[in-house]
Amino acid sequence: MSIELPDLEAMDALAAKIARRLRPGDVVALQGTLGTGKTTLARAILRHLGLEGEVPSPTFTIIETYDPPAVSLPVVHADFYRLETPDEAEEIGLDDYRDGAALLAEWPDKAGGFCHEAGCLSVTLEFAEKGRIAIVEPGADWVSRWP
Repeated sequence: MSIELPDLEAMDALAAKIARRLRPGDVVALQGTLGTGKTTLARAILRHLGLEGEVPSPTFTIIETYDPPAVSLPVVHADFYRLETPDEAEEIGLDDYRDGAALLAEWPDKAGGFCHEAGCLSVTLEFAEKGRIAIVEPGADWVSRWP
């Protein structure tokens, strides 16, 4: 499914749609080249889950965690751009962070990818003539939740 995102309001609407359907154990795999809006979308999802204030980019920390009551469900926001091999995700304890939490994963392929998981919602952001386009592919657990 392709969704046009001509402006930040459209990106925010997509984030709200994802946040309403997000469950612990899910992965939102955010893909796209530099500057397409992966972090912007992740921040908007976190805001729709109730987070107030600034949302730091996990580019250097790799993983940022958010727990209730700051958000409605536990969330791990990860940026795997700096990983050199997928084994590094295991070395930093990604599975421990993910236990009982939803994962917002930027550059998911650098961590071995998550699209093989039933709870994965793949969102590929691409530049368009006006704004961006999101190509959304729901995994098996998302099919009944995604409009």
